[in-house]
Amino acid sequence: MRVALIAKDKPNHLEIRKANREAHLEYIKETGVVEMAGPCLDQDGQMAGSLIILQVETIEDAHKWAAGDPYAIAGLFASVELIEWNKVIG
Repeated sequence: MRVALIAKDKPNHLEIRKANREAHLEYIKETGVVEMAGPCLDQDGQMAGSLIILQVETIEDAHKWAAGDPYAIAGLFASVELIEWNKVIG
């Protein structure tokens, strides 16, 4: 199943994002369940959140993945939403 992870950063946390970016990218590589991902941008073009499409067996697996993300561990996110997603185009 595919799950969309939509996360919004806490205000004024860009430096936390930058400080944990390499660990976050390594986590993506190590876990092997990310189909596509990228940062959401604010009105100034700065990273302010994440959109990640996970390919997992269960929604519980998606929650476990999200909890282990270095960004989440660093307290970057103000909110995280996990939604089952169906790819239609692309």
